Amino acid sequence: MSDFNDFASRFKKAKSDDLAVKSGSNTEKVFDPEESFRLRGKMLGVLLRDARLDAQRGTADVASYLKVDAETIEAWELGEDVPSLPHLELLAYFLDVPVSHFWGVKTFEAERGGRTSAQGEFMALRNRMIGALIRQTREDRGLTLYALADKIHLDAAVLNQYELGEWSIPLHELSVVSSALEKSLSYFLETASQIGDLLATRESWKHFNELPDDLRGFAANPQNIGFIEIALAFSLLSSEKLKRIAVSMLDITGY
Repeated sequence: MSDFNDFASRFKKAKSDDLAVKSGSNTEKVFDPEESFRLRGKMLGVLLRDARLDAQRGTADVASYLKVDAETIEAWELGEDVPSLPHLELLAYFLDVPVSHFWGVKTFEAERGGRTSAQGEFMALRNRMIGALIRQTREDRGLTLYALADKIHLDAAVLNQYELGEWSIPLHELSVVSSALEKSLSYFLETASQIGDLLATRESWKHFNELPDDLRGFAANPQNIGFIEIALAFSLLSSEKLKRIAVSMLDITGY
């Protein structure tokens, strides 16, 4: 991060020196275009490496995707060589960043440190939440800890650690627990945080993409919002109200 800030400040100084030369305010300073290009390359290299690390990709992964050798990626990140715009567009897609990131002045490094810390807190909180849901549902079903443990062939002491949130419950064991408690795995999913919102959005997007082409096209057309809102309103009505509406429509049409 400090290297990038140094490159950025030196580049800004080079630009200001160039403006000073052009305005005639300082005839002693001479703009060096090669130095300016070199600094631009170094800055881009830092941004490339930063985006790759943020996406948790190796240089070999990037090289394989772009069909170049790993040495080329390393040269880009060191600022010894510079990729073309089409390369950057592919990189932006592969690393899941906006392409404008590569000509900006902001890195993900500081945010990465915060996210790493937040991940541990998230895991601890989610373990406690899942454990509380298991215990609450078990008690609602009238099962003791030992009765549930015996039902799913799991050591009661281990199950107790799961319920306390002290240990992370492996997915295959959570699946058995949820089945024994007559709940689906989705019952234990996170829904209250940014991560939960993102996961829910991805699930919705998956279901949207699985729709037939004509329905997907209809839903994606802004001119059809009114029809969708009507369908939503109908979906919220009770079956009795829907029957009355259907009878009224038959009366109107004479069928």
